[in-house]
Amino acid sequence: MSNETNNTHQELDNPLDMEYSKPTRARFLFYLGFFGIFIFSWAGCYNLYEHEYQKNDKMTYPSSTLYEPTYK
Repeated sequence: MSNETNNTHQELDNPLDMEYSKPTRARFLFYLGFFGIFIFSWAGCYNLYEHEYQKNDKMTYPSSTLYEPTYK
């Protein structure tokens, strides 16, 4: 008896599988990271735009804290 086993199963390379093509995998991960950062930044800017600072003219400040303070 022979210790060798006959392997009749043969794997076929799938050109669409990213595991076999490192450039395709790197390109996919680059685009995923780029668009992830882009969407995260855009959402942050949009959130800042929606909740923008609204000036309150009714606010009163003590006279000693102004640019040119006046003291008693």
